[in-house]
Amino acid sequence: MAMKSAAPREPFHLSMLFNDTRYRARSIQVIAFILLVLAAAWLVDNTIHNLAALGKNFSFGFLWSTAGYDISPHAIEYSSTSTHARAAIVGLLNTLIVAAMACVTATVLGVLAGVLRLSNNWIVARLMTVYVESFRNVPALLWIVFVAAIMSQAMPTPSAFRGDNPTASMILWHSVAVTNRGIYLPGPDFSHSLGQPSSAFGALDLNYTAILGTLALSLLAHRSLVRHAQRIQSASGQRPATWWKSLCVFALPMIALLYALGFHLEYPALRGLNFTGGLLLRNSFIALWIGLSVYSGAFIAENVRSGILAISRGQTEAAHALGLSPGRTMRLVILPQALRIIVPPLISQFLDITKNTSLGLAVGYMDLRSTLGGITINQTGRELEAMLLMMLIYVSISLIISGIMNVYNSRVRLQER
Repeated sequence: MAMKSAAPREPFHLSMLFNDTRYRARSIQVIAFILLVLAAAWLVDNTIHNLAALGKNFSFGFLWSTAGYDISPHAIEYSSTSTHARAAIVGLLNTLIVAAMACVTATVLGVLAGVLRLSNNWIVARLMTVYVESFRNVPALLWIVFVAAIMSQAMPTPSAFRGDNPTASMILWHSVAVTNRGIYLPGPDFSHSLGQPSSAFGALDLNYTAILGTLALSLLAHRSLVRHAQRIQSASGQRPATWWKSLCVFALPMIALLYALGFHLEYPALRGLNFTGGLLLRNSFIALWIGLSVYSGAFIAENVRSGILAISRGQTEAAHALGLSPGRTMRLVILPQALRIIVPPLISQFLDITKNTSLGLAVGYMDLRSTLGGITINQTGRELEAMLLMMLIYVSISLIISGIMNVYNSRVRLQER
């Protein structure tokens, strides 16, 4: 039998871009993209012309002028003679430090509250319910200011630690002092420092760089050990013990490095009108850290509770039938399956914590918003440039957090055939 010849294909013409469903969607997307680019170009051009009419040019040269203000705390070397770029980096590091610590503590607090809210103990479950409903329905700023007020008003002054019969005393083997100026802790110090060579952005502490590098290498070695154990398990069905190898991989190189650097703790001591030495956690940092932790922890608790409730009751019953205790059932059976539900909203909470660090301005915490988006703008008058740069930094941080957490989410999500 003769095969039927295919129908002749209609030649392309411009009307097909909108009348033919094969081209219509892409045509609309291209037009929308062109209009968006034109609108952005017009906005930028109009802004530059308006600034020129006011006698202001669009430039980021202000970043290399002298800042002229102090920042406390600062994780890297900084003084009032440093540049505005250096001040922005110090503020960015302060933002990242408090955001990372708040994410960790909020996650721990949220997991504990979410699990305990499902406890069979009526009192514990109701207490967690009160915590969740109370803290998540009050703005985060109020909790930050509340903690700051407690630290500054209810804590003793440094002078209360002075004398033969002081009204206040240091805690934890006389190594920690809680005052209305902050909390003084033992701080790390090195007898054989590697130094601080100059870089494009100032001095770089090689001691902590070496510690971070050693920790990164230990993580890579631990990952290799785990993969080797998985290959043996796949081949023989028996998984070798790796805990002692991992402990050696992490502990031995770090101990050797700290010994070579002459690591020791510097304890705070009362000299004159204040404590000196050690590490100072200022009230502004504590207020922002605790305020964001307890506020976001309440939301994370609900995410954890919903993830656990989404797991079938039969999983718990099967684990109990195998002889697993309730604690091991929750840790080994329920939570690993609930992570695929918990992680996506957890990403949003981490992003909220990072952006809410800008609330530290209310209690005097010198983060990115207070430095680049505050004092620098007031001194230089570069509102547009500073705000654009600050928005770009926040967007970059959020995208990095989202990317890392999405990679983790892809590893814990349910794999379907």
